Order: sequence, then structure tokens, then C-alpha cells
Amino acid sequence: MSRYDPAAIEPKWQKAWDEALTFKAVRSDDKPKYYVLEMFPYPSGRIHIGHVRNYTMGDVIARYKLATGHAVLHPMGWDAFGLPAENAAMASGGHPKDWTYQNIADMRAQMKPLGLSIDWSREFATCDPEYYGQQQALFLDMLEQGLVYRKNAVVNWDPVDMTVLANEQVENGRGWRSGAVVERRELTQWFFKISDMADDLLEALDGLDNWPAKVKLMQANWIGKSRGLQFAFSTIDAPDGFDRIDVYTTRPDTLMGASFVGVSPDHPLAKQLEKDNAELAEFNAECRRMGTSEEEMEKAEKKGFDTGLRVRHPFDTSWELPVYVANFILMDYGTGAIFGCPAHDQRDLEFARKYELPVSSVYVPAMGEDAFILPEEGGPAYVPPKPETVRYINGYAGEEAQTGTEAIDAAVAFCESNGVGQGVTKFRLRDWGLSRQRFWGAPIPVIHCDTCGVVPEKKENLPVRLPDDVSFDKPGNPLGWHPTWRNCVCPSCGGDALRETDTMDTFVDSSWYFARFTAPHSDTPTDATEAAYWMNVDQYIGGIEHAILHLLYARFFARAMNVTGHLPDAAREPFNALFTQGMVTHAIYQTRDADGRPVYHFPEEVTDGKLADGREVEVIPSAKMSKSKRNVVDPVEIISQFGADTARWFVLSDSPPERDVEWTAAGAEATAKHLARVYRISQDVSESDAAATDGDAVLMREMHKTIHDVTQGVESFGFNASIAKLYAFTNTLAKSDAGADAKRQAARTLAQLMSPMTPHLAEEIWQLLGGEGLIANAPWPVADETMMVEDTVTLPIQVNGKRRGEVTVPKDMDKGEIEKLALSHHNVIKALEGAAPKKVIVVPGRIVNVVV
Repeated sequence: MSRYDPAAIEPKWQKAWDEALTFKAVRSDDKPKYYVLEMFPYPSGRIHIGHVRNYTMGDVIARYKLATGHAVLHPMGWDAFGLPAENAAMASGGHPKDWTYQNIADMRAQMKPLGLSIDWSREFATCDPEYYGQQQALFLDMLEQGLVYRKNAVVNWDPVDMTVLANEQVENGRGWRSGAVVERRELTQWFFKISDMADDLLEALDGLDNWPAKVKLMQANWIGKSRGLQFAFSTIDAPDGFDRIDVYTTRPDTLMGASFVGVSPDHPLAKQLEKDNAELAEFNAECRRMGTSEEEMEKAEKKGFDTGLRVRHPFDTSWELPVYVANFILMDYGTGAIFGCPAHDQRDLEFARKYELPVSSVYVPAMGEDAFILPEEGGPAYVPPKPETVRYINGYAGEEAQTGTEAIDAAVAFCESNGVGQGVTKFRLRDWGLSRQRFWGAPIPVIHCDTCGVVPEKKENLPVRLPDDVSFDKPGNPLGWHPTWRNCVCPSCGGDALRETDTMDTFVDSSWYFARFTAPHSDTPTDATEAAYWMNVDQYIGGIEHAILHLLYARFFARAMNVTGHLPDAAREPFNALFTQGMVTHAIYQTRDADGRPVYHFPEEVTDGKLADGREVEVIPSAKMSKSKRNVVDPVEIISQFGADTARWFVLSDSPPERDVEWTAAGAEATAKHLARVYRISQDVSESDAAATDGDAVLMREMHKTIHDVTQGVESFGFNASIAKLYAFTNTLAKSDAGADAKRQAARTLAQLMSPMTPHLAEEIWQLLGGEGLIANAPWPVADETMMVEDTVTLPIQVNGKRRGEVTVPKDMDKGEIEKLALSHHNVIKALEGAAPKKVIVVPGRIVNVVV
């Protein structure tokens, strides 16, 4: 008898699938289609066990849909532009593409042994000129449709690296790489007009029934639709042209608690005033050295500069408010100006207390007021939790109790009726700035001509390729000083011109790749026939960390591609179903150095809690995998030791897929032993010639129950529940006294049900038991409902509450007959010791209780 040998089995079946083109996606008029997609990876050079979990989930669905008669599209690509490749080129010389393509080759080689049902013929990287050339064509089409524009914007500027930094690249006010103090500069940038679609993007969330509710809520909050009041404070003795300061507020009901007006350091008024006020100019410069993220501004100390200007309150012209320039106000949000109501905003309260400004409550809790401390008397700002009703004590509309939108709507109506502004609906969502002063990205395909201005490149000249002869020996973007690349001919007048040196945000690359997979070799962004057939993505799988920006941008791009004719109307929402998987965690092993600082160790360095030199390690259980903490598990090592099927089965079996799963060596070993047991059982079945028995019907009934339960589990992403059923059925098969034919059918069915999770082992068992062709192409077993109907029921028998035996009876047997059988059971007779029972209670279908 041969033993289970994954090292021999797995490459054999991977070769068989490749030769048979088993997973090649082909349009078929005779089959329903199914498009399953995992969020594609960045080619960092190594896959980790989290990748295994993510791609195995998608693979289970893809293999299941193939078995249920679908034409399946399951592609793979690489999100390949970005800073790590550029940093590697800066550190070691060479071109970013060399580092990127080498990493892609390494990761592909690591993924192939997993046996994923991927159509590798559709593979691409976003740094392929064929891909980003079509992305440039999309950009030009969107530019023509008015979905792209150029404007000045405040950005994070690193004066050493001479580049714009994203908010997440600013750490404590400094560039994450250079360490230089970051400045806020106003530069001309390219933008996508995503705000034009804000309402549609928000309303369409209601129709995404197969998306997690938390993801839809995160998207809705990011889009941030609000009803508020747009109005203006009239200024007193302000510079010419600044007779009013426009403000938008979502809480017009707090206007009677106004204490000050604040403007951004980048507000036109602040810029005008700083021309004649050196102290203000220095304050503004200090503010511009802060990052622009909301999180950083929230954490920063609140600072203000009293301009000396005053404004009149809209309800009382004798009521004057001071005007401050404040470091926590962004020009890009609202109008770049606010009114502060310290009693009902903690940030405003901190500011007011710092600068000794008045605090005046507008409302108090409608209930529990006795224990309430007013903010003006030392309490915190009162921000009522929704939907708590409040009582107004300083409201302009009386003291009635109101809550939520009622109060805001009433306030807007009051203001409008008194000529104070007008009610408007606004969105938190801002247009998407796509300009990046980086080399390793898709060049923006426009040209700057002194005669013609900004001119789109002609499509016949695409792709605008990145140069191969590039040097990173100077700070900033090499495209800006490349000797030949930047100089070009104007497509309009034929005169000398300069290329745009900004490249596209890498979010652009991942915002349409799902559509490109439908026709990855098309000479247009999509092929209409292929897109109409394959779109939408039926099941999208990825991490919750991409729940906001990536998904929002992808939804915008799908709409933009529809507007520009590259996707059908039905694909405006590109992902029919979304699943966000949990992480794979692992214990952290650490010792301490002489100074008490932690020293981390890889799991393979630790045996029974000790290092090779005998030192004991501290264990931090179930932590997120991190290269810096060295608690990562290398799938290549796992596959080498146990096989791919062990890794696949383990990451699916331990917990529900939306939750985190902890990788343990003991768990992997137990999984490997179980799979070896399944193989041995199948070998025994293949060699059996036992005649049919009464156990055949029992085994068939259990088989059909298992088909039903496993199918339900796979269809609902309950992979761990399906695996639990497969464990149970394996035990049933091992203990069954059924004949050889019934066991062979049951074992083949077990292999089919395991096939999406452990495809290599399943193929081996299928072949061993005489299955026809590849199990990957075999139709999925269908449960026979009639076989799952139980004609009998087994009832436990208790005597004075202690189990003494059981009796199997027809489901419709009379209670009296069940009582007779129970009392005639030899263990019951023994327990009674000749005494007559006081009472026998028969609970149909449940239990028999004998009371002595």
C-alpha cells in the first residue's frame, strides 16, 4: 500500500490541469458564466499565508462553479506600480521594472504550487505598457467627457525629495523617507470628478445586497451626504473684496452658540492678510508645514491667530465675532471657513478655552439634566448621541425638544424664512487627486505647449512609455529632468512642447483591472462582447482595509467606463457580491537584549518554547503577521513540509472565513494526518470486494446529507462548516459496514466534495477509485432529497436521569409500543433490579425517561 505523498501527487495533477487547459476561461452560449476575483497582490517578492487563505477562498468558489456547469473566469494579475520598486532602484541602482518583474516571477513561482484554478493566460501587471497604455486611453476618453480636470490644490510637499506626499507618507509632520519637514504647497494637479457621482454612488449602496453591511456603512460615511445651511458673515473693516465670509454648516441649530469664526491658513482672506502681517505670515507657514490628513489635524494642538477682524452675527448685527486663522481648518473642506460653537464641539471648546472665548450652550439633554454639567461651567462639549432628543435653552426657534434631522430641517427653514442663507445638500467626498510626482507610475498622457496650452496626446501615440534609461541620482521625479523623454512635439501644432511629468496615483491602476481581465489582450481598454458576457464580477474577495478607497474608486471607474463606452449599463456597479476575509495570525516569539528591548524570532527558530541555544522565548499569542515581528509563516516551507492541500484545508477549516485564523504548527500537522487518513481509507475502499449489506442504505443516506450540507456551506462561504461535515462523513465511511460498491460511491463523492479545498488529493483518490476523467471537470454531486428522509429514529433511554441505552424505532411508532421496547432493553431491566417503574415518559423523536 502506497502512502500519501503530496510532493509526488501535487505536481502531477497541476501538470494534468495545465495540459488539459482545465481552467481556461471560455465564453459559452450554453453555460451560465461566473466571474470570481480576489483583490490582486502587490509584487513584494514573497507570498505569505494570508495570500494562501485569500486565494484559496476564491479557488473553492471557482472550482465549485466549474463543477456546477458554469463558464468560470478566475484570473490573476499584479498591482505593480508604486513606491517600493522606486525605492529599491534608488537603494541599489537599476530600473524599478527589473525589481518588479523579478518579484512577479518569484511570487508566481510561489503561487503555482498551491494548485489554484487560475487562467494564467490572462495574467498581466499594471506596469505592462500594454495595460497602462489602455489606461492612458481611458484617461483621454474621461478627459473628453469632462470627468478629468486640472486645478490648483494644497498638497504635502517634501522639500528634500521634491515630491508630493500622500497623507499616509507624512509622519509627525515629516516626510516618511527624507525626514524633512513637510510643507503645504499649492500646486496644479489633475483630478477625477468623482464628486459629480457622489449621490449615485451613495444611493446605489442600497442595492448591494450581497455586500457586508459594515462596508456599505464605511462607504456611506466617506461619501458623507449632509443637509445644512450655506450662509455668510458680513465683515467689519476687512480688505477690499472680503466683505463677507461664506460658511457651510451641518448644524445651523447651534448658531446661537457661535463664539468665533475660523478660516483656513490657505483661505484667500488669510493669504491677503499675511501680505501685511509678518507674524500672521509665519503662523500660516507653520500651519502649512502640517500634514493635510483629517487624522493628523485632529491630533495636533489647536492653534489660532486673531486677525483683529470682526464679523456680524446674522441674527443680530450688534453681535460681533472675532475672526481667527486656525490650523485645524482645511481649505478643501466646505468653504475653508467655519463658525465655532464650543459648547457642542470638543475641538471648538479646546480652542475657545485656550483663547478665552465665550462658551454658550444651545441645548441640554431632554432627560437627566440634573446630573449634566454645562460646558461653560467646566463640563465637556455636549454632543448628543444619535438619535437623542435635546431641549433647547438658547435656540432661536423656541425651547421645543427636537432631535436629528428634525432640528436641522427646522433650523434651515427658520434661517431661510429670515433671509439667512439657504439650505443645501453637500457631500464630504472630494474630487480624486490623481497626480503623483513619481517615476514608477502610468504617465499622464498630456502635453504642455506654449502655443496650444494643455493638449491631450493622440491615441495612436499611446502608450506613452516610461523611459528605460532612468537615473535616481537626483531628488524628485526623474521624468522632470530626463534628457529626451520630456521634450516632445505638440500633437496640435507640431511645435516644441513638454510632456506632463506627473504619473497617475496607483489607485487608478487597480480601479479598472477587473474590466481588463475580460479581454486582457484587446487593443482597446475592453472588448464590448467579452465585457458584456463576463461582467459583473460575481464574487469579489479581499481585505476590509480596502473597504473605502479602492472599492469607491472602482465603482466610480465602472461608471466612468460606462459613460465613455467601455462597459455596459449593467456594469455600473461592478461587483455583485463582496466578501472580506479575516487575517491569518500567529504567535510572536521574542527574547530581550541587554537593554530590555525585544528581539523577535521566526517560528522555525523555536522548538517547545526554546531557541536552539536553550533560551526560553516570550510568547505573544495570536498577533497579526508582520515581517518586522518575524511572526510570518512562509507558505513555501509549509508546502515543502506538508503539501499545498494541507495549507489550503487548514486556512479554511479553523474558523469562519470572515474571522481571523491563527496558524499553528500543531494544527498543520493534524491537518496533514487527516488528509493521509482520507487517502488510506480510500485505498482500503479501492481494494474491498465486500458484498452489499444493510449498511449500504445507511451510508447512502449519510452521503446525501453530506452533499446537501457541504453544498450549502460552500455557497454561503461557510467553508469551515463544510469541512466539519467532511470530517464527520470521513468517520462514517471509515466505520461503515456497507458493501464495496456503496463504499466506493461514497469515497468518490467524498473526493468530489473535498475537491475545491484539496484538489490534488481529490484527483488522486478519484483516479484510485476509477473516476472518469479529471475530478475538476466532474459534475458536482446532487443530494437526493428522498434519501435524506429518516424512516427511523434512535431514542436514548434514561433511568432516573442516567442514560442506560437506546432504541431505534419507526418514526411513527405508537408511544405504548416504544414504552414496551424500552422496558425490555437488557440495560433497563438490569437497572430496575426487579422494581416496577413509577412512570415511563416517551417524548416522540427525542427520548424515553423511566422513573423508578
